[in-house]
Amino acid sequence: MSASPFEQPPLPTPELERRRHQVFPVLSEADIRHVGRYGEERRYGNGEVLFEAGKPTPGIMFLLEGSIAVYRHNGFDTCARISTLHPGQFSGEVGELSCRPAMANGIAVGSVRVLLLPAEGLRALLVASTDLSERIIRALILRTVALLEQNSGGPVIIAPRGHGRVHALESFLTANAHPYTVLDPDTDPRAVALVAEHQPSAEEWPLVLCPGVGLKKNPSIVELGRCIGMLRPLSEEKVWDVIVVGAGPAGLATAVYAASEGLSVLALETRAYGGQAGASARIENYLGFPTGISGGALTGRAYVQAEKFGVEIAIPAPAGRLDCASQPLQVEMCGSLQLLKARAVVLSCGARYRRPSLANLKQFEGKGVYYWASPVEAQLCKSEEVVLVGGGNSAGQAAVFLAGHAVKVHILIRKGSLASTMSSYLIGRIEGTPNIELHTHSEIVALEGDDDGLKQVRVRNSRSGEEFECDTCRVFLFIGADPNTGWLNGCGVEVDSHGFIRTGFNAALPLQTSVPGVFAIGDVRAGSTKRVAAAVGEGAAVVAQIHQFLADPAAPPGR
Repeated sequence: MSASPFEQPPLPTPELERRRHQVFPVLSEADIRHVGRYGEERRYGNGEVLFEAGKPTPGIMFLLEGSIAVYRHNGFDTCARISTLHPGQFSGEVGELSCRPAMANGIAVGSVRVLLLPAEGLRALLVASTDLSERIIRALILRTVALLEQNSGGPVIIAPRGHGRVHALESFLTANAHPYTVLDPDTDPRAVALVAEHQPSAEEWPLVLCPGVGLKKNPSIVELGRCIGMLRPLSEEKVWDVIVVGAGPAGLATAVYAASEGLSVLALETRAYGGQAGASARIENYLGFPTGISGGALTGRAYVQAEKFGVEIAIPAPAGRLDCASQPLQVEMCGSLQLLKARAVVLSCGARYRRPSLANLKQFEGKGVYYWASPVEAQLCKSEEVVLVGGGNSAGQAAVFLAGHAVKVHILIRKGSLASTMSSYLIGRIEGTPNIELHTHSEIVALEGDDDGLKQVRVRNSRSGEEFECDTCRVFLFIGADPNTGWLNGCGVEVDSHGFIRTGFNAALPLQTSVPGVFAIGDVRAGSTKRVAAAVGEGAAVVAQIHQFLADPAAPPGR
């Protein structure tokens, strides 16, 4: 492969092209000398492969001599050139912070000499130099955005049109800001050839081709997480200072503050960083963002920040049991016998989406019934009427977001108005959106459809008793959530009558639970304020209490 050192291919969007100087900054000689304190020189010959999509990189490379041609990888092979890096520039994307696989291919052009910084050296550099940290992290983030736009380095999902499992895989990848491609095995020649070679049975769809790993047949979300490098092997021998269960705003705040203060931190998350907040289309009442910010953008920045300070974040990694009797404390991974050890555990495990009592609900989950509204679901709603159930802020944000894609959004609530459950600014937004219609005193009583998915819902008005049918293929349920505390049964952590975790048994450690060394923050904590800002505040506050506990774990609980 050859590349012109002068002509650079355009970046995928005009905005990214305008910011090319930030995507591919050129460091000064003084900057490079500073970088040299944290890395070592390496030499490569012309045409040598420096990094490959889907495989861990040796580290970020700061060019001293020669050039690196960076190519997009479409899941099958290397294709279009993205850029050519020259002396003073550096390789990599956000995954460099945590040793995740590369999302593109890098080839040496000529004789190449670089300063190589593995993840640990890169993080040390970023902490030591605020100026370089800003420029490098901004570049890594923007490059990751560009690779997402180009679907470079991500898995290829192949399945018949409308296959129910595809949505779950797409939703997981989208929520974790990872590129992917979906191909139709009836029309795409590459997919046709792959299907002909492997002859999948009905139970083996979808096929997923992971760069650097190979083909997987009907992989679970956990298997997919391993394929893309978000779920790496975790040692049972290591004792972490803190294990954080749940990587929503509260958990990410704990991870960032604890790691920045020198504690070793492992964060376990079931589905995607950001939790329910990460799925919010727009948060407009978070301090410091007068025009609002999407939940994905806010929590995505926190995720990168946590990686910068060396937090190990495992996704998807649901906790299955907490052993409070052992010292150190032990968290057992769900679906396995693997035990992870920690001196302190922070429970920020949030809540599970509440499901209405409808006989065939499970049949349509992912095939017409959804519990969040991301861009994946929004694309499904084009030219359709959709039904959204719920009257809280999350429901209001989702309704406004979906109204920008669907022909009409019908909101169903059991009460007579939204006033007692939704912020006034959202109520005003809904009233001002012409294709949103509010139905009060209403609820879904039946779902109708077939193997292809949902086709119709029956709605009842509780005041009049009248029922009517609504033809729709998409229903969004935002009817609240129950605390995710069932997995704590038997470990001695006290919960209230609603299942929320009680804290405050020790006046000096108000966020500690009934079990010493186990803390609870965010939505799962009894009495917490169910707001993103409050969750972040508790996540930061608990770190001081962890330090106090670790300094004197034998202190009496002080009931």
